Amino acid sequence: MTNLKLAFRTLFKTPFVTIIAAASLALGIGSNAAIYSLFNQLLLRPIPGVRDPARLVNLGAPGPNPGSQSCGQAGGCDVVFSYPMFRDLEKSPNGFSGIAAHRNFGANLAYRNQTISAEGMFVSGSYFPLLGVTPALGRLLTPNDDQTIGAHYVAVLSYGYWTNKLGGNPNVVNDKIAVNGQSFTIIGVAPEGFEGTVVGENPAVFIPITMHQVVNSWFTGFTNRRSYWAYLFARLKPGVSMKQAQTAINAVYSPILADVEAPLQDGMSATTMVKFKAKKIVLEDGRRGQSSMHQEAKTPLILLLSITGIVLLIACANIANLLLSRAASRTTEMAVRLSLGATRKQVLAQLLTESVLLALLGGLASLVFAHWTLTGLRTMLPPDASDTIHFQLDWASVLFAGALSILTGLLFGIFPALQSTNPDIVSVLRAGSGKLAGVRAASRFRNSLVTVQIALSMALLASAGMFVKSLTNVSKIDLGIKTENVITFALSPELNGYSHARSRQLFQEVSDALTAIPGVSNVTASTVTLLANSSWGSDVRVQGFKRGPDTDANSRFNEVGPGFFKTLGTPILSGRDFTTSDNLNSTQVAIVNEAFAQKFGLGREAVGKYIGTGRGDSLNILIVGLVKDAGYNDVKRRAQPVFATPYMQDSSLGSLTFYVRTASDPIATLRAVPAIMRRIDGTLPVENLKTLPQQVKENVFLDRMISSLSASFALLATILAAVGLYGMLAYSVAQRTREIGVRMALGADSWSVRRMVLRQMAVLTLIGGIIGIAAAIAIGRGASSLLFDVKGSDPAVLALSAIVLAIVALGAGFIPAVRASRVDPMQALRYE
Repeated sequence: MTNLKLAFRTLFKTPFVTIIAAASLALGIGSNAAIYSLFNQLLLRPIPGVRDPARLVNLGAPGPNPGSQSCGQAGGCDVVFSYPMFRDLEKSPNGFSGIAAHRNFGANLAYRNQTISAEGMFVSGSYFPLLGVTPALGRLLTPNDDQTIGAHYVAVLSYGYWTNKLGGNPNVVNDKIAVNGQSFTIIGVAPEGFEGTVVGENPAVFIPITMHQVVNSWFTGFTNRRSYWAYLFARLKPGVSMKQAQTAINAVYSPILADVEAPLQDGMSATTMVKFKAKKIVLEDGRRGQSSMHQEAKTPLILLLSITGIVLLIACANIANLLLSRAASRTTEMAVRLSLGATRKQVLAQLLTESVLLALLGGLASLVFAHWTLTGLRTMLPPDASDTIHFQLDWASVLFAGALSILTGLLFGIFPALQSTNPDIVSVLRAGSGKLAGVRAASRFRNSLVTVQIALSMALLASAGMFVKSLTNVSKIDLGIKTENVITFALSPELNGYSHARSRQLFQEVSDALTAIPGVSNVTASTVTLLANSSWGSDVRVQGFKRGPDTDANSRFNEVGPGFFKTLGTPILSGRDFTTSDNLNSTQVAIVNEAFAQKFGLGREAVGKYIGTGRGDSLNILIVGLVKDAGYNDVKRRAQPVFATPYMQDSSLGSLTFYVRTASDPIATLRAVPAIMRRIDGTLPVENLKTLPQQVKENVFLDRMISSLSASFALLATILAAVGLYGMLAYSVAQRTREIGVRMALGADSWSVRRMVLRQMAVLTLIGGIIGIAAAIAIGRGASSLLFDVKGSDPAVLALSAIVLAIVALGAGFIPAVRASRVDPMQALRYE
């Protein structure tokens, strides 16, 4: 306690220095705590509220999946299973306590005249029992709730939906809720904190997986073994290892592939059949649930955590230099203490208490900066991401900040403490000079710290430059569409129980109402939302294109409205756009892009050729147009083969995304859409209402986030390094005042003195810069997957970063150099 009181008194003797030091640490620790909160949430934390999550495993079966695949946020299309296969595995003897299946779906939820658009989750009856979660209210789904397809109208609400939308009403149990127009009985509420098993999804309702076809009338995948759509996880039996369970499940899986599913494959080559029969189920750690976000977020978060770690190291170097300078002025104090009987251990403890206390003050302030950082991060992310990821500090992040504070306090305090407790007591007391013994060692240490700061700053500057250049390249991509003055939104009437005929009538009514808005020039729509990471694909047959068993004949496709390409400004190279006459009663037609024409050998003569989809050999779709390549699902993705058909020729249409082009500012039209929909059908939610430029920004949010954060942290690191360089040079000039006086007395002019100081600055900057360039190249290579059309060793970026660093270093060294050149030789010779 005595050490602590003395530490407080010592720090607040120099409040300005203490505040600056604590603020520097707050920036470094706060940025680390903010990124760690996301790192922990997405990559480390087990599913909250689950019993013994370490025993959970995820199932996947990499290899050929011939037929149809439907995958989502829970993982890629190589880890989905057919429903019949799930039931086969579930019933078979294996090393698991049970196997569960799940799949997300879009849900319109209506409860007592309140309708919202939300996420839902189909789950097997084994889902909740395997997880071992307990309900907050009522009961959860059990195996008895999914025995018969289409017969179990029961639902479990998420805790968040129940409290935020239904006010935590305790009487919801046994009440009715409409899910996509179908009435379900609420049997319970999931526990607080449980948000499903897929990071990035936040389902509001859980219903039996056997009800898939009831809420999605288009679904036909219960009996089809070539329809892959269900995600599976399991719980290991006590005493059974993952390897043993994998061997046991494959003993069941392999015979089913060979005897049941292999005969169902049509047109498969012998080579692919061998691969198909050789497929094995692979088990992976399932304690964190199933999510593609685990892999997608890994590299960006590790990169950002590394960057914030570098910023903290630079801040620590600054504080270490500060404490080393302060230690020089306290040498007499330390010598007196040691001469009066204090042990070196006691003095070391006192000095380390001061440095740790300083770090803890910075750690407390860092929580505020961490909150600001997370708030800023949230504004960069799309609404769906910011709604499913918690941008707040949890206890794990607070503890991380506390541990980091103590560690940094010891890190930057240990060397100054060792230096100041090892003086030559007799010479110090005799001279009374206050000079620190071991000046050379301290000077070398200070120079090393500054060199490290410069190197780290150079690495961050160059890295930030690469990401900024990458983002600039992304912004220059020719999307093939004109996004200005276009708004977009989606409607899913099928989720409200609309029939297909009624949906078609609604879409026409909405289109007419939008066209009547003053200033609107064009209205169109599509089934696949552009630049929203949504993608539909199909194998095609093309007139004149020879297709073998293993030939890649796949193309992306879309169903679009009349005037789609004209509305979005995509040039038509030959042929025509779709019109209102392209309907159910007319010839089936399609428009293809350049990449499609090139892949299938059509060239510029695509118009007039025929294509076909689905099984069989018919070529029944006439190509009526060839358009320029344009953005489809991802801004950064190279042009993909795409063909479009008129949505008016689809008799089972249930949802559309509308595009409205205005003659001027689209904000007024944006605000008019909700009023129009309330007039047409107030129970139908308007989904993803935004401008098209906003949609483009959200598609590249990761690039914008990394570029913004890396540039911000690089700027902060450079400022801290400049402060460190300035402080070191200023202290060095002060220490060498006597030497400078002698030099000037012997005839050295002001320029010679300035050159001496600037030479010291130049050497440190050159060494640090070279090391920093090497580090930047290593960072660039490691983050190459995040860069677009930029090499990790881009010479222009490295050169510009070096120039910026040199200018900053020159600015930091100029003032000490000028100050040194103005030393009065007579006063310097009397300087102690």
